[in-house]
Amino acid sequence: MRAIVAFAAILFSLTACAQSNGEPEYESGVHYTELEVPLKTGTDKIQVDEFFSYSCGHCFKFEPLIKKWKEGVAADVEVVQTPVAWQLVNKGQRGWAMVSLAKALYTAKALKLLDKVHEPIFNGVFLEKKNMSDEAELQALFEKHGVSAEKFTKVFNSFGVTTQVRVAHSRSRGAKISGTPEILVDGRYIVSARKAGSQAGMLKITDFLINKIRAEKAAK
Repeated sequence: MRAIVAFAAILFSLTACAQSNGEPEYESGVHYTELEVPLKTGTDKIQVDEFFSYSCGHCFKFEPLIKKWKEGVAADVEVVQTPVAWQLVNKGQRGWAMVSLAKALYTAKALKLLDKVHEPIFNGVFLEKKNMSDEAELQALFEKHGVSAEKFTKVFNSFGVTTQVRVAHSRSRGAKISGTPEILVDGRYIVSARKAGSQAGMLKITDFLINKIRAEKAAK
């Protein structure tokens, strides 16, 4: 009998991370982090913030994975790309570069060109070895898509774009983002490769949390 009980205990320990429906069960503090002070979201949907930087090699490798994942998200999920700029004041080359690249994302959104320039910016940095944080380099890219130099400069340096970068910076600080890429689910849960074990694992945990939040909403 003791042998049977011991075997049952071992079996339970091996299956402790599985739900009754066969999907993995993840634990707060082990596989993801729950914020002590949740951040507000800007939608009634389940908001997923993707914190990244065009200057981040890990983000470059993550891009194909999250791009494919986004194609399958349900209608009740909204993905928000949030560029990280560790320093808003241009102190040093790296801080300046991240701010410039964050501005590039919001400029692309304002000009409705994000789907055309998002990957080229990444590729410019990591495949073509260009200085994509340089305003002239970004201007040349946007000009390929019909944006005049004057229009690009106006939007890139606009109050609206600068404000969005500051808001993104504030959100990354509120979420206690310490590296990229990281994901914030519903303003409450941080998912990182360090805790998830891999970038693919990040997306599995994100799916788990989305389902968790969906179930909570349905129970209300």
